Amino acid sequence: MKKERMQNLIIVGHPDQKSFCYNGIFKTIQKTLLENDGKDRYLNEIEVIDLYRDKFSRPRIDLIEKYKELVKWADRIYFVSPVWWFRLTPRVEIFFDEVLTPGWAYNFVPIAGPYAYPKPHLSDKKVRTYITHGAPALPVKTLYLNSPKLRLVMGVFTFVFGWRLSLWFKTKQFWSVPFVSTAKRKKYLETVRKDVVRDLRKHQIKQK
Repeated sequence: MKKERMQNLIIVGHPDQKSFCYNGIFKTIQKTLLENDGKDRYLNEIEVIDLYRDKFSRPRIDLIEKYKELVKWADRIYFVSPVWWFRLTPRVEIFFDEVLTPGWAYNFVPIAGPYAYPKPHLSDKKVRTYITHGAPALPVKTLYLNSPKLRLVMGVFTFVFGWRLSLWFKTKQFWSVPFVSTAKRKKYLETVRKDVVRDLRKHQIKQK
């Protein structure tokens, strides 16, 4: 059977290359996509948007156009970021603001009067997201109503990628990262590895 390629875009938004986000999650995604596994060998094209390694000084028109071309090119997009002040890092938020723009990533369809709904232009993309917290799960999910994930999925992803439950379930949160044991961090990374392998296998099944 011919092994078809999958075009993968990893968007990583952490300034510290020694961080768990970067050296752990991002590197695990990248390594898993590149792995060869005998008869189950997967052929992948991989591009990386490393937001804190790119120059963000204005004007950045060419950089934003490059990002848009990569988003269009990708079959699957992986987002990796810590949560700072209940949002993702500043450069990830700039990516949302300046790349996933109205008219390009989505547009509003009028309903009546001032009411409209967002029509996504990137609904063909498969998306996985990993966000890390310094906080434990309980206060974020209860007192703060899971607001980082809720705002990300409902306020960004549904606009540009469409309304689908997978966006919620494939946005995974890793808790208390600075404080958990090495064993717990390894467990987090094993979750990431298994997710990527699952993505690869699903893609292979579709190509049969």
